[in-house]
Amino acid sequence: MQAPIQYQKSDDGIVTLTFDAPDQSVNTMTDAMRQCLAEVSDRLVAEKDSIAGVILTSAKDTFFAGGNLNRIYGMQPKDAETLFAATEAGKRALRQIETLGKPVVAALNGTALGGGFEIALACHHRIALDKPKAQFGLPEATLGLMPGAGGVVRMTRLLGLAASQPYLQDSKLMSPTQAVEAGLIHALAPTQEALLEQARAWIAAHPASAQPWDARGYVPPGGWNDSEGAKRWISTAAAQVRARTKGCYPAPEAILCASVEGMQVDFDTASRIETRYFVQIVTGKVSKNILGTFWFRANEIKSGAQRPTGVEKGKVGRLAVLGAGMMGKGIAYVAATRGIEVWVKDATIEQAASARDNADKLLAKREEKGEIDAAQRRQVVERIHPVASYEDLAQVDLVIEAVPENPALKAEITGTAEPLLSDRAIWASNTSTLPITGLAKASGRPGRFIGLHFFSPVHRMQLVEVIKGKETSKETLAHALDFVMQLGKTPIVVNDSRGFFTSRVFSTFTREGVAMLGEGQDPAAIETAAAFAGFPVGPLAVLDEVSLSLSYNNRLETLKAHAAEGNPLPAHPADAVMERMLDKFGRKGRAAGGGFYDYPADGPKAFWSGLARHFVRPTEQIPQQDKMDRLLFCMALESVRILQEGVLDSAGDGNIGSVLGIGFPRWTGGVFQYLNQYGLKEAVARAEYLAAHYGERFAPPRLLKEKAASGELF
Repeated sequence: MQAPIQYQKSDDGIVTLTFDAPDQSVNTMTDAMRQCLAEVSDRLVAEKDSIAGVILTSAKDTFFAGGNLNRIYGMQPKDAETLFAATEAGKRALRQIETLGKPVVAALNGTALGGGFEIALACHHRIALDKPKAQFGLPEATLGLMPGAGGVVRMTRLLGLAASQPYLQDSKLMSPTQAVEAGLIHALAPTQEALLEQARAWIAAHPASAQPWDARGYVPPGGWNDSEGAKRWISTAAAQVRARTKGCYPAPEAILCASVEGMQVDFDTASRIETRYFVQIVTGKVSKNILGTFWFRANEIKSGAQRPTGVEKGKVGRLAVLGAGMMGKGIAYVAATRGIEVWVKDATIEQAASARDNADKLLAKREEKGEIDAAQRRQVVERIHPVASYEDLAQVDLVIEAVPENPALKAEITGTAEPLLSDRAIWASNTSTLPITGLAKASGRPGRFIGLHFFSPVHRMQLVEVIKGKETSKETLAHALDFVMQLGKTPIVVNDSRGFFTSRVFSTFTREGVAMLGEGQDPAAIETAAAFAGFPVGPLAVLDEVSLSLSYNNRLETLKAHAAEGNPLPAHPADAVMERMLDKFGRKGRAAGGGFYDYPADGPKAFWSGLARHFVRPTEQIPQQDKMDRLLFCMALESVRILQEGVLDSAGDGNIGSVLGIGFPRWTGGVFQYLNQYGLKEAVARAEYLAAHYGERFAPPRLLKEKAASGELF
């Protein structure tokens, strides 16, 4: 079997190590790769007297993709000792190469991320092929991990303690040009041949090379930990990290600890410190939560796991957007940036034209940042075509209706516009709550009718909820998924139901926050509980933004619809609080002047003083952990009910949808993974406690109890 690293020595004594993992499209740090790296490093040491220099390169289109995430995902606390030994062995090999006493060059023929970039950092000189789409950096923290092959130690010594943190904690990635500007890549090459020629030339010009930190008297930028600048930075760094992570994400804190501790000891000791933190992070729960959802499930979605088989792939070249409100404008902009021609129709041509104006404003900001040029900006804007008549939409491939949540209005538009479309066109409604099967009754071809629920702001939010009506065909579903992927967004598939998945689950979060206020809880404690549970925004602040009146009216419509269907919903303690806020106090939300918060023109928002007067009861405060768990469990338990009802087909879709769409804390891996990592038996017990103290809505659903009894995870 072919070795994953090819060892070739030329007549001039230059050894080229070529990474080429067999049966893999990219190079990763498998056990075989790690073993081979140890062997070639030993061979280099044995033959160093006959070696002029070493070049590290790749036979793949990319240089090296990093660690083997399948292996990392499987690591449990019981594997800590094995992982520690394997990690140290890999580091030993890299350390042998960089201390060989010979010039070592990384010839980066493509992207080098994570462990791949750590290998490059162990080289004395780094030259990259000038590929605009190539990326370099250490993205581990985005997956709940941290660099473990010397990246923390080398990066802090190379850039300095403070300057290295955006690349370590924030996973800042770089293009080839940006990497040169940062001082992490030394030179660029226009072609593969030039890349290797430059590497050989550098070796010839630097016959005795070493890392800067191995030179006597080396001082990193900003100094070691005893310098005044470093001491000032260290004194505030931990507080800044904790303020950002709220203690929910262990990786940034571990990176900071490894950085600071490593900069006050020698290189080898710093490397062992890094390994200890790395093992702790890899075997912990949070990395498993994030990897499972945002790597494995996300890649399943990208590979078409939800897509019906036997349907030829579709592509939208011409799109119609009906309604140029906030959502319609956003959809038009995103589609135009992906090369799709977009026709926008609204009540007037002036309203339709606002979609072009909106796109131009967003593109202007990108042009100012240097992301696009004036010609690219103009091309995107010119793809958006305001129209006055439905007849102009005859040749579109897909229509997205994005008008207000009014069933009668939607039905009128469907009945008027659909007969003018080509037979192949798909009709999609961007509704957040209204059942698709009901909306499809206005359609003459319900098999080509589907829901596409985008999230605001469309250009930033990654999720799209794809809702199947009872008559939606598999071809329509497949092509709708193709379109979402064409936009570069992440789809989840949901069966038809009022509120679908995201709106139904999100409403439990906001209502629970309001219910706690009605019980007399301090609003600051409610919002703080949300923050320390990992939610990006508290429930009271969210309701102010979306409007208390809109939220309450949606709730009343939902109650009315369920009652009409013979399936009445139980009363919720938040309902009375919302009614009181609206009817007695006239507090409708931020847009109407204020809701739970006041919004002074000359200062930051602050809680409306009436909350303390009319709601808060200081002697009846409940434990803060109960507040946090109520916000987490209300969403997780409702998600289980939705899965139990068959609205969701996949717990994996619920996980990714809950984080990307409605702000469930990323550290959990999503609503179902939160319960998995909590322990299903323990989750049942906690739900029963919450139900006994705060209401029957926390009673554990049948499916949760069944899985807890069987030992099967979601």
